[in-house]
Amino acid sequence: MASATTQVHLAPSAGFCVKSSAQNTVSVPTKDPAVPITIPAGLKIFVNIAWDANVPPPPDGSDAAIERAMADNTPVEADQALQWFVPVIVSEPRFDTDKAGKPSAVFDCVFNSSLKSRALRSAEFKTFLIELAFQRIEAQYSLLLSRQIGTPNIASKGKLKPRTVLVPTTLLQRSSASSTASTSSSKPLIEELPASASLPAAPPKGILKKGVTSSPSTSTSSATPAAPSAPHAAVPGLSWSRTPEGRLRIALSVPRLTRVNIPSTTLDIEPRRLIFASGPPAPSSAGYALDLDLSASDADILALFARVSDTQDGEKGSGHAALLLKRERALDVDGARAEWRVAEGLLVVYA
Repeated sequence: MASATTQVHLAPSAGFCVKSSAQNTVSVPTKDPAVPITIPAGLKIFVNIAWDANVPPPPDGSDAAIERAMADNTPVEADQALQWFVPVIVSEPRFDTDKAGKPSAVFDCVFNSSLKSRALRSAEFKTFLIELAFQRIEAQYSLLLSRQIGTPNIASKGKLKPRTVLVPTTLLQRSSASSTASTSSSKPLIEELPASASLPAAPPKGILKKGVTSSPSTSTSSATPAAPSAPHAAVPGLSWSRTPEGRLRIALSVPRLTRVNIPSTTLDIEPRRLIFASGPPAPSSAGYALDLDLSASDADILALFARVSDTQDGEKGSGHAALLLKRERALDVDGARAEWRVAEGLLVVYA
């Protein structure tokens, strides 16, 4: 009996692109069975690795299993003995041309957004995902791909378009039960600057984590992981302004945090969302957490800042500033940078 499936809408965000070549000639069926696509041996193949929060994540406890698979150099999509797997959604191939104008084929491989931060900080895990994507393409289309790969300096080959796919319902149910753990392995993403450092005319290079779930036109609060928050975590105060270059400068007031909190701090920027979380500065005190969805209603945004307790602007100032920010352009995810000005008690985001 066929497994139950559910339609899921994806709006993938680009991760990185890998270049390979076809090792055999295959005829690939399409939505129109009468018009298959023929991929000849030797054709250049581009594989876009992309992210979307609506792709089911690996089940709970899969981190250790993935580490073992990486150590064994046997990255497979499913390991029934260990009861874990890394879901990936593979598109149909489409034809394009390379920068020299020669024909090529493109596949999109979309993973859950929670895997992005780990791929960014671990070259081994990035290689693991590439191999996983290659294996899934090979299994799905009987196409053999060369492991002599290149990494073009592009986020994706062609535009990643929204699409609707069928996902096994059991995966979605498992994902829903464990969604609160999706940000537990985030990398420390903020750089500290001394208080004496003057505000630069252009934002300095940072290590800001970029948006993980959605395209600029489709960011929603239900399709992205919530900020991990400690019990009784405080909401930081917020103010913002424009730099002379026209960038948005968003300042979060975090006066209780010090440099020892940097390893436990995460920051996520999306086109219409800012997620920040930091552990407590001491066991007896609370940390900070903010999940500001700029597509939410005015009432919801004001309610979010009703819990602000330690800002200079106070509740009205932060809430009002957030409402004005909501009416600005989308945040610049690709160009975003952050500074942690510890002595001033500020986290400054340029977007």
